[in-house]
Amino acid sequence: MPTINIQLFEGRTVEQKREYAKALTEATVKVLGCSPSAVDIIFQDVKKSDWASGGELWSDKT
Repeated sequence: MPTINIQLFEGRTVEQKREYAKALTEATVKVLGCSPSAVDIIFQDVKKSDWASGGELWSDKT
């Protein structure tokens, strides 16, 4: 069973996550040949102040 962990900046709607989960599940089934019920997706909302790239917090970027 594949488990896919997705980390996103907070603010996505439930509908966006629902659509993304459906697309990821369909792609996983196509590529890995598993059943849709075997695909688990975990969404983690992250504040921009808790994420840094290149040594800079996203909350500090303009």
